[in-house]
Amino acid sequence: MSEVNTIDQLLDEMWKDYIKLNPGAQKIVELFEARGDKVINDHIALRTFNLKKVGIDALAKPFLASGYVESGEYHFEEKKLYAKHFQHPDKTKPKIFISELLVEKFSDKLQATVKKIVEQIPAENIEKFDFTCSGRSWEVASSTYEELYAESEYAAWLSAIGYRPNHFTVFVNELESFKSLEELNEALKSAGFALNDSGGEIKGSADVYLEQSSTKADKITVNFSDKEMTIPSCYFEFAKRYPQENGELYQGFVAKSADKIFESTNR
Repeated sequence: MSEVNTIDQLLDEMWKDYIKLNPGAQKIVELFEARGDKVINDHIALRTFNLKKVGIDALAKPFLASGYVESGEYHFEEKKLYAKHFQHPDKTKPKIFISELLVEKFSDKLQATVKKIVEQIPAENIEKFDFTCSGRSWEVASSTYEELYAESEYAAWLSAIGYRPNHFTVFVNELESFKSLEELNEALKSAGFALNDSGGEIKGSADVYLEQSSTKADKITVNFSDKEMTIPSCYFEFAKRYPQENGELYQGFVAKSADKIFESTNR
């Protein structure tokens, strides 16, 4: 891979890395384009741990250096997560949503496992402009993955998949061939895609200015230190935004809805 040092190169590399793990997303883009739609990306989501070495601030560096600004924060009590989203003045660039696991809220065992994983990441990797699509730079056993999964699906996913987009998101408002998110969901199901129905297929409503749905994560074979296992990888999200009282489209996120969207990677 050639060196990545501009935001456009980074966004492009993140997409290429993502569709390797979630080829279904490319098929959906082609499905929409065949209908005459132009697919615009609303946001990209990244997962991390709240340890200083790899926390939100570490992952946000290349985006902040490229003109993105912090634009909102979110708390997920049930899943023990904290998140921020970042926006670029150039509205054609996707929002970046970075969440982090509040490691100290879990068992001593999970804390020790996560710290051991993070210790294995070379500091110079984190400084690279393209760390957010660098994957996994550590060894992990399938039994460790299972132990993490018992406490936090989020932690298990990150331990196995590493640093790369958890999902990309289609900005539904720009799709001319669909009148509603319901219609889009029906087209996806007809084409054979499974949707995340946790909390209903559509999360949110016009009342909170945001509706979201998502596919269930594609399955991939992961090489653990002891064996191979097939686990959920990444998913594709669809977001329809509504105008607020001031007439401007809502640009933030709704924690209650995002909480259920996170479950797209559940087994």
